[in-house]
Amino acid sequence: MGDIQGLAVLRYDTPHFDIVQPGQFVLCAVSGARIDLEDLKYWSAEFQEAYRGPEEATRSFLLHRGPDFR
Repeated sequence: MGDIQGLAVLRYDTPHFDIVQPGQFVLCAVSGARIDLEDLKYWSAEFQEAYRGPEEATRSFLLHRGPDFR
């Protein structure tokens, strides 16, 4: 994936992220949609993924943890 021109590589932490490889955007782990870095508001430090919005973040959590997670 590092071959996509402009794609940044990030290390996600809480409450920030670190830029490992500079770029202009990342890809949503659920939808594959482009997310410009200045618009990136949702990510998981645990799963090291970026999300376009809260719906994608929730969907990813449920995929990783299952709907019966407590």
